[in-house]
This record gives sequence, structure tokens and C-alpha cells, in this order.
Amino acid sequence: MGANLIVTGLVLSAMPIGEYDKRITLLTKERGKITAFARGARRPNSQLLAATNPFSFGEFELFEGRSTYTLAKASVSNYFRELALDPEAAYYGFYFLEFSDYYCQENNDEKEMLKLLYQSLRALESNSYDNRLVRAIFELKALAVNGEAPNVFGCLSCGKKEQLFYFSVRKGGMLCADCKKKAEDAWKMTESTVYTMQYIISSDITKLFTFAVSDTVLSELRRMLDEYLHLYLNHSFKSLKILEEIT
Repeated sequence: MGANLIVTGLVLSAMPIGEYDKRITLLTKERGKITAFARGARRPNSQLLAATNPFSFGEFELFEGRSTYTLAKASVSNYFRELALDPEAAYYGFYFLEFSDYYCQENNDEKEMLKLLYQSLRALESNSYDNRLVRAIFELKALAVNGEAPNVFGCLSCGKKEQLFYFSVRKGGMLCADCKKKAEDAWKMTESTVYTMQYIISSDITKLFTFAVSDTVLSELRRMLDEYLHLYLNHSFKSLKILEEIT
């Protein structure tokens, strides 16, 4: 016998099914990433029409069948409508959704990823933050939440906590000045960049979007993340390609 359950989540993607239905992917606090069918959600008078669009965040009442979920009701508290007014910010947002869809798992504890995604989308809506920094924070913290972030708190070779000036993507983190020769790909970072990475990885998600960085730090963060994600994630995101074209 099926049963109804209420989950808190955010719509990552929506796909048309048949003439009037949708299949949506939700990132939820209770069940991780799940897929649900929304019957009649594409009808003009459907109460589910807006609630089943990407970026919709709120409570979703689902009927849980043997192998599928069916959306019965939705109470949306945030549509992130401000993103629609800024195409560049919108594509950053779509990239965050696609990244989360790829990275998160069904029936897994994804509370922290949901919190990170929500806070990152809020940061995109604000004029107070550089979208490039929001992206770097989102990517690095997502890696940290999933236990896959680079080691930036000690030398990977000798364990020293000081003079961590060199980053090696193949080693997976920082090397001190004495050990840099052990990695041919090691390149020098500024102390401010190392501190910024340490702060992002170790801080609570609610405290992430509270600072700005110099162009030098942002450039070094971008280089580090591009190299690291290419080696360890190596996935092509459609929304990221579009984002890179328009920026």
C-alpha cells in the first residue's frame, strides 16, 4: 500500500511527459534526490504548473508507490524569481542545479547539499556578491560536503601546517615549500587564497557568503577548481557551457 509523505525540497529539473504531465527531480531534506511524476502539471489551470518549475523551493506532498512518487500538492515558499531578471545569474543557477543533480544520490542524506544550494541561489539574487565567487564557493563547499575536497590544511607530503604555498591537483592538495619538488604540477598560491579555501571548507554554510576577495585570489581559486574538477569529476555540464559562452 502506498502512503503520502511531505518533503522539503527544491526542483532541480523538469521534463515534459506525454501531453500534460511532467517528471521532476527534487533535492529533498528527507529522501535526498528523488524523481516524481506531476499529473496534469502542464495544463494552464493546474495548481502544479509553477510549483514544478526549476528553482521552486518549498514543501511537496508526494504519494509514494511501490517504485515511483507522484506529486499531489505543493506549497512553494521561494521561486527565486529574481534570477529570471538576470540571464547571467540564471545560468549560474542552472549550473548549480545541474551540478547538484549529477552529484547527489537517491535515498542519501543530502541535507547539507540542499542547504548549500539554497544559500548559493540566494547569493546569486543579491547584488552584494560577485557571481564568480559564488560559483567558486559552491563548487568547493560541495566537494567538502561530499568528502572530496582537496587537502588544504597540511602538507600532503610531510604534514607541516605552515608555508603551504603550493597546490598539486594530482596530489590532491597543498605542499609546503620544502616538498613542492615532489609534484611536477605544483604551482604557487598566495597565502590569501589558501586561507580562503580553508575558510570555505571549514565554515558553516550559513557563514559562507559573507566576504569578498581580490581578483588575484578569485583567479587562483578558479584555476585550482578547474584543474581539480577536471581530474576528479570530469563531467561536462550543458549549462556551464552556455554560461561560459555568455560570460
